[in-house]
Amino acid sequence: MSRTAIYDVGRSVKKVIFLVDMNAFFITCEMSVNPELKGRPAAVAGDPKSRSGIILAANYDARAYGVKTTMLVHEALSICPGLILVPPTRGLYERKSNEFMEILSRYTPVIQKNSIDEAWLDLTGCEKLFGEPVIIAERIMKEIQDELDLWCSIGISENKFLAKMASEMKKPLGITELWKDDIPTKLWPLEIRRMYGIGRKSESRLKRIGIMTIGDLAQCDDRLLGEHFGKYGHELKGLANGIDDSPVEPEPKSATRSISRSTTLAENITEMEDARTVLLSLAEEVGEEARRSDFRGKSVYIVVRYSDFTTITRQKTIVPSFLTKDIYRTGAELLSEHWDRRRPIRLLGIGISNIDEEIPEQLTIFDINEELPDSVKKEEKLERTIDSIRSRFGSDVVKRATLIDK
Repeated sequence: MSRTAIYDVGRSVKKVIFLVDMNAFFITCEMSVNPELKGRPAAVAGDPKSRSGIILAANYDARAYGVKTTMLVHEALSICPGLILVPPTRGLYERKSNEFMEILSRYTPVIQKNSIDEAWLDLTGCEKLFGEPVIIAERIMKEIQDELDLWCSIGISENKFLAKMASEMKKPLGITELWKDDIPTKLWPLEIRRMYGIGRKSESRLKRIGIMTIGDLAQCDDRLLGEHFGKYGHELKGLANGIDDSPVEPEPKSATRSISRSTTLAENITEMEDARTVLLSLAEEVGEEARRSDFRGKSVYIVVRYSDFTTITRQKTIVPSFLTKDIYRTGAELLSEHWDRRRPIRLLGIGISNIDEEIPEQLTIFDINEELPDSVKKEEKLERTIDSIRSRFGSDVVKRATLIDK
């Protein structure tokens, strides 16, 4: 009898959760369209022409030299003089993300995207169709390699937290099982900083009270944790013991459309000006897709994930629009109103939708006159012209001054 079966004796349903994590995603996407980068140290950099730029993603050849994400370009070049630097390719990563998500959907409809390069899958019961969990993982990994020329690692467990931890244990191209009876030997010996959800500040605070490993946290006195971390401390202890009841939640499918973009930041943001620059860049992509689809959103929403992985979503109704300036302006207002400035931002996203049932619509000029005002017509014509130029000659041909400065 397998380890999984032993653990699940007496249960009516055996949970099988995967976390599929794409390895060195940005740079492997670049390598998939530019084979000359393969076998050579290479990295995606925010501004390859500037020695003060930052490494956004390094391939494993570069990592062998010590090149790491968020390292300054001049530091990376000092330890790896032959490092090839490439700028980020607009649209490539989103397209590749959609393609790998399509492969995952062949195995289950219950998929929760955690970021552009990773997702949880609930494969409970799918063994009858595709085989044991490890066999399914091997098939997924091979299809991603063969069809997309990308690498991934896969964690297998009975809940989302343990699957995420498992996915980090062997990279690249690793498949790791982490079931509850594996916790004392595989999870508890790990340093506390390797626990999903623990940032630098939390690591420092935990170490100050003597918690050096995940095992220390799992066995820590409840009162001590409560005194220093409150409810958050008890939640962390539960995770350290492999307790996570959160379901895999696929995005709801409905007739209501939405368009969004988000990015996990190379460095946590603490300044409003930097956050607005990121929002503008994302709003450009949202607006471009919205105009291409002729989709005017009634609501703008932002997603903010703090450095402690707490996530908030806020939205606001607008006059239906697909103009970048409207999307960005509303998103910036939401950010200004709702960002807890004491907490650094790890991920930022913005989107538009036509969901506004809970918010009363205000009477606007569009309710009085179906004809758009001349100023709006001019703005639409301008942005569509910019879209056309970018489509023909590349996304970097026309840029807003704010983004050029950044």
